[in-house]
Amino acid sequence: MKTAVSTPPSIPPSADRLDQADAKAPARETAQERTDDPRWAALAARDARADGSFYYGVTTTGVYCRPSCGARTPLPAHVRFFADRAGAEAAGFRPCKRCRPDLPPPAERHAATVADACRRIAAADGVPRLADLAAGAGMSPYHFHRIFKAVTGLTPHQYAAADRAARLRQALAGGGGVTEAIYAAGFNASSRVYENPAALLGMAPGRYRDGGAGETIRFAIGQCSLGAILVARSGRGVCAILLGDDPQALARDLQDRFPRAELVGGDAGFEDWVARVVGFVDAPRLGLDLPLDLRGTAFQQRVWQTLRAIPPGQTATYTEIAERIGAPRAVRAVAQACAANPLAVAIPCHRVVRSDGGLAGYRWGVERKRSLLDRESEE
Repeated sequence: MKTAVSTPPSIPPSADRLDQADAKAPARETAQERTDDPRWAALAARDARADGSFYYGVTTTGVYCRPSCGARTPLPAHVRFFADRAGAEAAGFRPCKRCRPDLPPPAERHAATVADACRRIAAADGVPRLADLAAGAGMSPYHFHRIFKAVTGLTPHQYAAADRAARLRQALAGGGGVTEAIYAAGFNASSRVYENPAALLGMAPGRYRDGGAGETIRFAIGQCSLGAILVARSGRGVCAILLGDDPQALARDLQDRFPRAELVGGDAGFEDWVARVVGFVDAPRLGLDLPLDLRGTAFQQRVWQTLRAIPPGQTATYTEIAERIGAPRAVRAVAQACAANPLAVAIPCHRVVRSDGGLAGYRWGVERKRSLLDRESEE
């Protein structure tokens, strides 16, 4: 009489291979040794910065993951570390379906998704609906909105508005009628532009088309403790504070900014403004009680306002600024906004440093940046 032999149930083939792979290992690590491994801390913290530097497999499930995987943290005794995907797959592990380690990193995928959405925004006649953009990306509106803002530093609506403003500036620069330029830029009514032209162009559309013609910019060039200084004001406030070694170069910079505006030397009343700006540069802790005419993109405006919130004597890193404006991945864009700052010291980009505390590039020279920080710390 034959005796029926039952086989152990529910042991997947992958688990057999994992057991065999573990058996071939020269020495089995203890759970304590695994938790002492620096990679375990990254795994436990789901640190996305460690993605790509290693992978980990879970012997009880037979899958391997990125360090940032959102799955439940496995027990240390069930974890094996691998330097690359090939090593994990050779040991019999399969890719996790949650963190998808077999695909490009999430940051790259998100950047590609957002780039595609930006192209669709630029090609649209008007402002696309959030739901339509999200559907095109295969995401929920909430998820798409969060990813888009993390990558660009702007919401989809803000990006679309900035894109239309850029198209309007380009259309106006080409000459022709203002109304035609407004509709060509994707605005469905001219009232959308005229109700707040300063927010879009810094001036009326007609004046922008003429390169600022009709706008009067008063300026003066003098000397301060940091070298030559140019101070300029429009009808709205101080629009430029430029530092350098060559006064003529500063004048050319101002002319490039306002190619068709009327640039005139400051009168007696303006001399008081210049004196107050020079005093502020020499002693930044005193503050500058003058109106400012900030002209920049929506993203630049957000960065500049955040810089102005940094107290004298303190610094922040580019990464911290990106986090404060709600765009932690836009570190490079933050640096570019700092470089585009037209108001030296008044917008204190000199208070932004590298993550190691070192002084990064400064539009008006690293030595001036060091001098400003030193005098702020001494006051």
